[in-house]
Amino acid sequence: MLHLRIHPDNPQPRLIQQAVERIRAGDVVVYPTDAAYAIGCQIGNKSAMERIAQIRNLGDKHQYAIICSDLSDLATFAKVDNATYRLLKANTPAVTTYILQATSEVPRRLMHPKKKTIGLRVPSNPICQMLLKELGEPLLTSTLILPGQNDPLDDPYEIEMQLGKRIDVFIDGGFGTLTTTSVVDLSGDSPVVIRRGVGDVSMFE
Repeated sequence: MLHLRIHPDNPQPRLIQQAVERIRAGDVVVYPTDAAYAIGCQIGNKSAMERIAQIRNLGDKHQYAIICSDLSDLATFAKVDNATYRLLKANTPAVTTYILQATSEVPRRLMHPKKKTIGLRVPSNPICQMLLKELGEPLLTSTLILPGQNDPLDDPYEIEMQLGKRIDVFIDGGFGTLTTTSVVDLSGDSPVVIRRGVGDVSMFE
């Protein structure tokens, strides 16, 4: 496992580039976000996604999410009308994952099997932002909660001890948080708050 210690506020570009090279090569990465640590890979990489599903013990009905640097990729992956777009623009970046109708560009394995939806999030975390901009595309992402645990892993030492042999790259931005994102479903006629996490979702209630 490649362990990269990256400054949380001023990420070192050289180390970010190293991480991106490995992601493009098909590696599974653990990285910090503005909520908890997350585990991710390239959207198009089926085998890396299957490894994430094994690590997290995710079932067939898991709603996967993608993390984007901004809304410029939105139309590629999600069907949104003007009103929803304005709502997202006013409420991103945020510690909130939005559930949206997926477009045909989204690999079927990433969609919710029945609803044909995709989760989408725009973070404010500097490491996350630099990583996504250098990669030039969104990342498939999932909160780093291991089977049988309720809270995400937030201690870099614990992450290395528990996952060192199962992941390829660990972007260590110091201690994370134990908080998960809020989740808001915007795929129907009106917004539905599915999970109250650290993101402010009062405007959707």
